[in-house]
Amino acid sequence: MSTTIITAGYIVIGDEILSGRTKDKNIGFLASYLTDLGIDLCEVRVVPDVEQKIVEAINALRSEYTYVFTSGGIGPTHDDITADAVAKAFGVSIDLDPRAYQLLLDYYGEGNFNVSRQRMARIPAGADLIENTVSIAPGFRLENVHVMAGVPQIMQAMVLAITPTLKTGQKMLSVTIDAPLAESSIATELGKIQENFPQTSIGSYPHSKDGKFSTQVVVRSRANDVLEQASEAVRAAVEAAKTKFL
Repeated sequence: MSTTIITAGYIVIGDEILSGRTKDKNIGFLASYLTDLGIDLCEVRVVPDVEQKIVEAINALRSEYTYVFTSGGIGPTHDDITADAVAKAFGVSIDLDPRAYQLLLDYYGEGNFNVSRQRMARIPAGADLIENTVSIAPGFRLENVHVMAGVPQIMQAMVLAITPTLKTGQKMLSVTIDAPLAESSIATELGKIQENFPQTSIGSYPHSKDGKFSTQVVVRSRANDVLEQASEAVRAAVEAAKTKFL
């Protein structure tokens, strides 16, 4: 495990996501999985099946973060253009990859390996393949960009496949404190605590049920001692606010 902070950006690709036709299930999975590895998911972009949009997103994020992950657009249809967009972003050629071609040929057989399915063997030059234990058609990795399928089961299998290759950082620790108060009742004090403990990230999340307001406060830090001190300060602030407002 590295003591440095490892960061990631995630690009979700597909018109079907933006139209609402397909409900995304991958963002939550990837965010939780990377957090457990000690990798901070810092940004998520959802882009349409438009080559230039994909190119722009890839180039913006790959220079910003340790890793970039993409999902969607590597299937057999005409609008699966992610591989071409990645090749363009890196300025490399793209063609049928003999490794991917053989995997797919063995899977489908000569008679069923049609032109559409052969599209899934098109890989940018210089890329490593990402194993797909679900449906064989591989993803690929080019430098720090990992290109994966959009189908949740396949995407998750690909993430598991690349996990051993990822650097992991110091994990973010968190404490959750429940407050039977409206968020506004403790907002000022939380702001002061955040200033006093700059190594933390403090978030408040309001809830309402049957006309009663409550707030969950989540304190996050990589340093356990700082986390404990800040959490204790939050608990004290909640108790003081309860005395005042309840």
